Amino acid sequence: MKNLLIYVSVFSLFFSCRTFEPVSYEPPVKPELVGVYAPNTELRKSILLAIGKVKGLESLDVDADGNIYGGDKDGRIIRITLKGEIKAIANTSGRPLGIQFDKQGNLIIADAYRGLLSLDKSGKITVLVSEYKGKPFKFTDDVDIAQDGKIYFSDASVYEQKEYLYDLLEARPYGRVFVYDPKTKETELLADELYFANGIALSKNEDYLLVNETYRYKITKLWLKGAKKGQKETVIENLPGFPDNITRNENGEFWVALFTVRNDRMDNMHPSPVVKRMISFLPKFLWPKAEPYGYALKIDGNGKVLMTLQDPGGEHLKEVTSVLEKKRQLYIGSLYNDRVGIYVLP
Repeated sequence: MKNLLIYVSVFSLFFSCRTFEPVSYEPPVKPELVGVYAPNTELRKSILLAIGKVKGLESLDVDADGNIYGGDKDGRIIRITLKGEIKAIANTSGRPLGIQFDKQGNLIIADAYRGLLSLDKSGKITVLVSEYKGKPFKFTDDVDIAQDGKIYFSDASVYEQKEYLYDLLEARPYGRVFVYDPKTKETELLADELYFANGIALSKNEDYLLVNETYRYKITKLWLKGAKKGQKETVIENLPGFPDNITRNENGEFWVALFTVRNDRMDNMHPSPVVKRMISFLPKFLWPKAEPYGYALKIDGNGKVLMTLQDPGGEHLKEVTSVLEKKRQLYIGSLYNDRVGIYVLP
């Protein structure tokens, strides 16, 4: 009881700096697990690398030599060679999430705490942008780089990375998407009022951007060009899980990583702000838990689900946060898991 009182006191102090006002949300009835959503064990066919030797490589990219890169929970940028050698090549002193190489060979990093960073070949880290109109980003999350070098990135929430579950409870649209121009060093707000703006991916023609709204189980299309420029529209909704990162393949299709499947307990709580406020005062081990489950799905630009790859129970892969296709192989990362998966496409 004493520990619980201490926790509540700390919680009250934390929220004395801002208003925590959960709102009612009526989640759609989750889709039936039939057809393309029918459970399968395809992800268990994945090759596993670096088991027990890495700590949560949330997002991955691969260089021209086939080396795999990712950022771990300790802030390190990890390189895994084709020979299985694992080396930390830099440390952001934050929490690196989305990463991607630019045309110059710099690794562009969305660091949850430090903003948008660039790691050059010599190992030097440069902060590209960490604020907008004088206010620091709270949760820099994912990146995608256009052909002209502009960097699109998401700022998921007003809560920091370690407190992202409060965003889930509050159910308010705090997420934003920006574009940074390395030539002018200017940052433009492209969209706001997104429900935890997580992974982002440009279309093949770069006329729109897909944005995962994790806590609404949906993906939103943000038009960048044409008559609809600046408009948002839902591409797919009522997903069977929580969409995290999203990447595009050479054919213009998209791979969506689902962190886990839907949680009935959380869905049942969402309509009641009172219940969610009560939950927020409890230690996190009493909150609804993510079910161990590996899940990736492929969609086209209109939101049609083309296939799913799953691992019920998360025996092989779980908490999948990124799926990257390179030369008919999928490189699979996770926010918390201790491994990297490689799935060879048929």
